Amino acid sequence: MTDSIMSKAATMEIPINSNGDTGTLTEDDSLEQAAKLQWSLDEKVGSSRGTRDLQQVMVSGPNLNETSIVSGGYGGTAEEIISTNSIKGSSMHHSNSSLSLTAEETTRGVAVEKLESVRKWGLNTYKCTKQMISERFGRGSRTVDLELEAQIEVLRDTKRKYENVLRLARALTNHFYNMVQTQHALGDTFADLSQKSPELRDEFGYNAETQKLLCKNGETLLGAVNFFVSSINTLVNKTMEDTLMTVKLYENARLEFDAYRSDLEELSMGPRDAVTMARIDAAQQQYQVHKEKYERLRSDVIIKLKFLEENKVKVMHKQLLLFHNAISAYFAGNQQQLEQTLKQFNIKLRPPGADKPSWLEEQ
Repeated sequence: MTDSIMSKAATMEIPINSNGDTGTLTEDDSLEQAAKLQWSLDEKVGSSRGTRDLQQVMVSGPNLNETSIVSGGYGGTAEEIISTNSIKGSSMHHSNSSLSLTAEETTRGVAVEKLESVRKWGLNTYKCTKQMISERFGRGSRTVDLELEAQIEVLRDTKRKYENVLRLARALTNHFYNMVQTQHALGDTFADLSQKSPELRDEFGYNAETQKLLCKNGETLLGAVNFFVSSINTLVNKTMEDTLMTVKLYENARLEFDAYRSDLEELSMGPRDAVTMARIDAAQQQYQVHKEKYERLRSDVIIKLKFLEENKVKVMHKQLLLFHNAISAYFAGNQQQLEQTLKQFNIKLRPPGADKPSWLEEQ
């Protein structure tokens, strides 16, 4: 009965007036009664079904992996279950694809950048090697700063001479350290024999005192010479070496500048077509970049040479005065003047009785 009523309600026509309003229906009461009857039946059936569904949910819980999608038109419904796993899989697939594409693009960009860097390095090396060979065989021209190159050559010669002074001072320190250790051992031996030889007690005694005094003065002199060696080492292997590293950078910049200058001159002497003009513009830009680099390093070398000369004079004036006063006082036997010399230059000696040489002596 319900099905016949609902089929009748579904197949009834709704007349539309010319102005779009619905007309008066004679079957309104029958439709209302059919709707009420259907609602009461659905309520009874739905309550029993809802109870069973609720019990099922309470036992097993909702299935979150499925989504109910309802579609349909007027007068009918259609229901389809679509698993959310397929949706997640699809989105993850698209996400992984985009990530892989991004990683691939990044890797490709890095590879292109490295390839371009290698290409520029190879081109620069080729130009500089060509310029170097041309200069050695007298076919290429080079930029010359006679005054600056003379100062650089003086610095290199000075460094060689100071390295020789440092080598000899270290040798003197090692030999003198060994002599002081020998005097210390000799004094201990004399003192021991003085106790065991009553007939020569006095002779062994004052020889032991003399060796101990010489050993003490020798340790004082050794402290002064060690300070001298340390200062010369700093001047030669740090200050001068730092300036020579800047000189090396300047010479490399000069070679690059001349290489790109020669390249620009060769292009300027050729034909002036569109391709050549583009190459000339690029060569002009590179020439200007290397010219600025060359001039900047040239200025740095001039400044460092000036400060190095001032520092060298100041350091060597102090160290040579120390070396002279300490050596003179030691060999004159003037212990007071020797100790005063160390106080004048703020030199602290190693602890008394320390037999191990300093780190400078071990070099």
